[in-house]
Amino acid sequence: MRFNIFSKHMSKIKPSLPKGTRDFGPTELRKRQYIFNTIKSVFEKYGFQPIETPVMENLSTLEGKYGEEGDKLLFRILNSGDNLSEIQNSKNEIQTNKELIQKVSEKGLRYDLTIPFARYVVMHQNDIAFPFKRYQIQPVWRADRPQKGRYREFYQCDADVVGSDSLLNEVELVLIYAEVFEQLGIDVTIQFNNRKILAGFAEVLSITDKLTAFTVILDKLDKIGKEKVAEEFAAIGISAKANEVLEYASGKNNEEQIEFLKSFLSESDIGLKGIEEIEYLLKLSASSKLNITLARGLDYYTGTIFEVKANNVQMGSIGGGGRYDNLTGVFGLQGVSGVGISFGIERIYDVMEELGLFNQLNVEVATTKVMFVNFGGVNELTAFNYVQQIRTENIAAEIYPANVKMDKQMKYANAKKIPFVAFVGDEEISSHTVKLKNMATGEQQNLGINEAMVLLKKV
Repeated sequence: MRFNIFSKHMSKIKPSLPKGTRDFGPTELRKRQYIFNTIKSVFEKYGFQPIETPVMENLSTLEGKYGEEGDKLLFRILNSGDNLSEIQNSKNEIQTNKELIQKVSEKGLRYDLTIPFARYVVMHQNDIAFPFKRYQIQPVWRADRPQKGRYREFYQCDADVVGSDSLLNEVELVLIYAEVFEQLGIDVTIQFNNRKILAGFAEVLSITDKLTAFTVILDKLDKIGKEKVAEEFAAIGISAKANEVLEYASGKNNEEQIEFLKSFLSESDIGLKGIEEIEYLLKLSASSKLNITLARGLDYYTGTIFEVKANNVQMGSIGGGGRYDNLTGVFGLQGVSGVGISFGIERIYDVMEELGLFNQLNVEVATTKVMFVNFGGVNELTAFNYVQQIRTENIAAEIYPANVKMDKQMKYANAKKIPFVAFVGDEEISSHTVKLKNMATGEQQNLGINEAMVLLKKV
């Protein structure tokens, strides 16, 4: 039995999307694919290989990895079968919401790409050549409150190297960032820091037990200013010596900051190690876009931390990442160090729209290069054969599917921004030619099919 989705009985249903999700039309999707393809090409140039993981994971894989708040944002999938009857029969056994969830749901939509990747590495460790360089571009889902720039379904675009603690990996990730954003036409600053530097601050200030609080307050510097930060330091018992760090964090260039760090952290071995790693990164990356600064995600990372900002645009970070130890430890595989970066696809798209970069890069070029007008009968057959011949040369071509008024066919070509329209009338059949019209200039010329293909290849 087949259902007619256009039946009169369904005509009153108003279609809608779940909150926090979006449709993408051809123009939007072409732009997004341009971003994806640019990033993929650079990833693969640096030896990264693609993987994909399932849309859903076992909840035992996801739960407890993102903290209590993260667990609340998981989309859980209802088990198949008669769940309500099962719950009714075992209601005396269910004491908490967690027990109820376990009864009705065993799987969930992936929250990010990192935990599925860790699970992948553990499960496939005997098949992977380490160090393993992987990239992954897939959607993720979070039951967050939708708002501008925040969606419940969105793409993540990650690249990681696991099984190596070499700083060359960090250098290459910086170069990937620089190359991708140069190709996309976005002027960026790649901000970075090192977790060891922050641990060194805590050691020198004798506040190791307050490191998290210290970094949280320090991270407010851009928002509330030095005086307010100093007040918050004093309120939790951090000495006035910490105020020297505020000067370091206030816009000095890389050389001045390193000079300060070497002096301030001279008695901290871990701090000096962090300085050494920073200098190595600056030396090999040779990037003027690399700027020592404060960075987010401090609790998660163990070494270098990255954050990318678009210059001249009011936008949050459009990329981030860093060095982490023991990624796979939560699944029983200890001691696997890694480093990774992520591109904020949704924000990158918004930045490129705001700056008009898609127009500058000619991203909206029509996929179809030529449309053949349909005159019906033998003309239609001849035109169709020409279309097939053109397609064998990997030129995108189509024929209007019906012999209708010329005005309707031309409107279709204009709506799709097809640059050339071809006519195969009786005269063209007799002379074995095609009349090719340039839709931008209006110029028309009669060409043999091979000549026409040479011209179309240049479009």
